[in-house]
Order: sequence, then structure tokens, then C-alpha cells
Amino acid sequence: MSGQLNLGPQAAKMEGAVIYLFGATGDLAKRKLYPALFSLYKEGKLAEDFAVVGLARRPRTDEQFRADVLASIQEFCRYKPDDEELWSRFEKHFVYMSLDIHNLEGFRELVALTQRLEAQFGIPGNRLFYLALAPELFGPVSFNLREGGLLETTGWHRLVIEKPFGYDRESARELNAQITQVFREEEIYRIDHYLGKEMVQNIEVIRFANAFFEPLWNNKHIANVQISLAETVGVEDRGGYYDKSGALRDMAQNHMLQMLAMIAMEPPSRLHPEDIRDEKVKVLRSLRPFRSPEEVYRNVVRGQYTAGTLKGKPLKGYREEDSVDPASVTETYFAARVFIDNFRWAGVPFYIRTGKRLPVKTTEVVIEFKNAPAGVLFRTRNELAPNLLVIRVNPMEGIYIKINAKKPGSDADIQPVAMEFCQSCQVGLNTPEAYETLLYDAIRGDSTYFTRWDEVDHAWAFVDPIAEAWRLPESELLFYPAGSWGPERAAELLAEDGYHWWPVNGQDEDNVIWISNTK
Repeated sequence: MSGQLNLGPQAAKMEGAVIYLFGATGDLAKRKLYPALFSLYKEGKLAEDFAVVGLARRPRTDEQFRADVLASIQEFCRYKPDDEELWSRFEKHFVYMSLDIHNLEGFRELVALTQRLEAQFGIPGNRLFYLALAPELFGPVSFNLREGGLLETTGWHRLVIEKPFGYDRESARELNAQITQVFREEEIYRIDHYLGKEMVQNIEVIRFANAFFEPLWNNKHIANVQISLAETVGVEDRGGYYDKSGALRDMAQNHMLQMLAMIAMEPPSRLHPEDIRDEKVKVLRSLRPFRSPEEVYRNVVRGQYTAGTLKGKPLKGYREEDSVDPASVTETYFAARVFIDNFRWAGVPFYIRTGKRLPVKTTEVVIEFKNAPAGVLFRTRNELAPNLLVIRVNPMEGIYIKINAKKPGSDADIQPVAMEFCQSCQVGLNTPEAYETLLYDAIRGDSTYFTRWDEVDHAWAFVDPIAEAWRLPESELLFYPAGSWGPERAAELLAEDGYHWWPVNGQDEDNVIWISNTK
């Protein structure tokens, strides 16, 4: 199954460009960006007409920078740089410049370096600015790019920026107002790396390329939808950042709402980036808002992990983590019951949850279909389980479908049967990383899996009332031991509607028969 639904930009010519990495000595560049660029080069998706300019304050020579890039690729890339001739060609495209982003004169010097690189590699004036920086720096860098002359080019120029895009709706709007003074909306590529994952992109293909799903994809046939994004890790070395952000802003406002939008969107009128993103915006606009703190408390769970154990290993509580306030009320767990008030989904609950220090690392979407009518046919003799469609996003990629079938050797006894397709088992460990896909798309000018401003705006409009309710004295912070599935209240949300969280990672009841391409 292909993860690419959009056929128009996919056929676009891959043009060469100068790629500017602001924050070139940071963790994101080391773990994700350099490995992504090497993978694209090794697979022939980057030709020879490109250059990468690493930009950061600390001094580095080109040779030191290239050594850093090599170390990054050796540790984190899915391909190893064991072909000396290939590596020699690749590293020549990397240069470094020490830059104070508040110094306009430095940007003017960058223009001269750019012109030399464009002449050396035959680059047609295209420039991609990747800002792996704190959000408060997006505006100043954008202004200096313009004032320094870097946008005066015969080719295209594009800005790639990382989340978080603001802290709330007001700050996001202020940030967007700054950036759009320099760049047009179609030149801004807001990365949500979850949109680069193979199975997230495959959601659209599963839905719209299979005729037996789309007629059932509505409130007449679907009982509920569950989206789980579970992490086993704590805050690690991000305690200072995370204590100001929390699960709501770090995961729910972007990753989870984006996956929800892709599950719930209408078929686009054309396979074009703007038409696809238009449909996602309609979903976000249709989210039922929480109009009072009481509605938040009834439908949203806020949790924080305490000391516990995972696989026999003792784990400390969140308030004991480095750089975390010992009296912190920041949430490390978020769960909510959400409704989409449109014709297709009216009345169907969407349950979303994300948290740190949970038992397994997984991202899954479970579509639970309505059961056969009670009291007729096989339900008079059997307790039938509902049919499930499970989309596994990470770390295993694939889908499985659970149906009911006759138990072998019986007259009419029914047993659940799970049919599984494991995409990552077939592709192996060399399945493309999200950042490879998104960097490739940004260079090609395919914005399908990047977040448009109105998506960001509507997501903050939904999230802000939750954050406001949590600031009130009567708001309750629930606790859960590290290694558990979160506060009990998260299970009660579903029990109130007659449902339960389905097991993740392919776990299921013992009597399920598995038919799998992994066996």
C-alpha cells in the first residue's frame, strides 16, 4: 500500500535547492535531519544540485561540521555510510557558517556564501529555510532573511518550521502575523512529523481506495473511534520544556487532532494538497467545543505519573524528574471524549488518549463497528464481539481486521478471527522515516502533509478552553503510577457509554484466531 494519495505534486520535478538548517548543532538536526538527507541522497531522491548550510552560533569549520554529520548518520540513520565514494560526494554538499540570528550583517554574508554554492553546484536559485529553533525566533529570523537579501532570488523560497506553533491561540496568531509579513501562506511548511509517518498517510488510502470501507464510514455503522498515542519514556532531558507545555499542548493539539481529522474527513474533491487540507479544516471546525469548565471536567482527563515500575524497573515520578517543579501540576496524560457535529459523525464518540510512562510504546487507531442486532440469528446463542479495524501507526505499521467466524468443529459456535497485515514486516527496518518524507515533500513543493494556518487556528480554538478550565482551583489533577495505563477515570469515560479501551499492540482476547502475514 502506498502512503502517497496525492498524485499531482508527486509527479513534480525534483529541483535542486540550497537548504539552510538553522539550529544545525541541535538535537533535532543530529537525530532526524542529517539522517533524512543522507537517506534521500542514497536513494537518488537528491541529485547533485543541492547544498546544505549549517547555521548556529558556536564556531565550526566545514570539516568539523561534516564530521558531526557523519557521526549523526552512523548513529541514527537507517542507512550506514559504508560506501566511501558515495559519502565523499555527499559530504561536499555540506558547509557551515557561524551566525548570530540577531545580526543582520551575518545574513548579508550568508548571501555571498549562497551565491558561491549556487554557482558551484548549479543550483537554480531555490532556497529552503529550515528553522529548528524556538518559536519566538521564527519572526526575527524571517525578517532578517528578507532584510538580508536572501529572498531576492529567481527561484522559489520556502520556510519550514517546527512545532510548537505558539502556546495558545493568541500567541499562535501573533506568531503567524509576524511570519506572514515575510512569507506567503503557500511558502510556509509547518511540520507535524506524525503526518510523515507511513500509516498516517495510509489512512486516506485505506479509506478512499477500498470500496467496502467508505459506505460503512459513518454514524450508521461505526460505534466509536479510539486513538491512542502511548509512550513508555518520561520527560528525559526535556523537563524544562515539558513542564511549560504538558501533554495537551505537546501532543493533543497537533498530533492527535491531526490524526482525528484524517480519520473523519470527507473525500476530497480532487487529489490536490489544498483540497485535502480543506477537508481536514472542516473536521476541526466541526469539533464540538467545550463551552464550560463543567463540560471539560465531564469529558477530559488530566493525569500525572507518580513513581512506579515498568518491566520490573523502578521509575521515579514526574515531580522527581530533572528540571521539573516539585509542585508541578503539568499533565503527562491526557484523554478526552470528543464529538464531531456533522452529518457523517453526529453521535459517534471519538476517544483520544496520550501519555508518558505507559506500559507500551504505540500509536494506534481503533474503529469499532456497531454490533449485529441483539436477539436475532447467531446472537441468540453467542456473545458476539464487535468488528474492529485497527490502524497501527508506530512502532509496528499495518492494519488488522477482527471479524466473527464459526469455530472449527462446532455447529454454530462463533469465534473472533483477526486478519493482520504488517507493512513494516514486509518493508523491514528500512521503511522511510517521517522526516525523510516531509523533507522530500517540502523540496518538491508538496504541502499535503504539512499543517496549514487555519488548521492550527481551529486546533487551538478547541484546546484553549481545556487549558483555561485546568487553571481553575476546582480543576482536578489525577495521578497514575508509572507503568500503568493512566488514571482510572480514563476507563470510566468509555464505560459511561458502554465501551472500553481495546488492547493495543495487537493484544486481544485469548480465543482470537490470528491470520497474519507475519507468521
